[in-house]
Amino acid sequence: MAAGGFCKLPDGSVVVALTLPNPAACGDGQNVRVVVQAGNRARALTRLRNLGLRAVYLRGNLAPPTPDEITAVLHHPENLVWRTAPDDARELYHPIKALFRGPVAQRS
Repeated sequence: MAAGGFCKLPDGSVVVALTLPNPAACGDGQNVRVVVQAGNRARALTRLRNLGLRAVYLRGNLAPPTPDEITAVLHHPENLVWRTAPDDARELYHPIKALFRGPVAQRS
């Protein structure tokens, strides 16, 4: 089961963050943290399911989005970003399209 959580913003929208198995990693145990902003939790999960992440459910609020994740998703034009988990402070957030293109080159 994916660890995740949500945070309701003052404007009424919701930011949902989930830790999921990397779909591009072909089962090597690598996880990604996906953060999405939408009008409500159901719409946020629907956005992820429409991208092909079919087994995405949010049960509870065990790992809500951090202030850093909220800021990243609000400043991205698609309101949908990801990065590898566990979080590495040196890694930037990536647009969701990069997740399905394959591995991201590590920055030094």
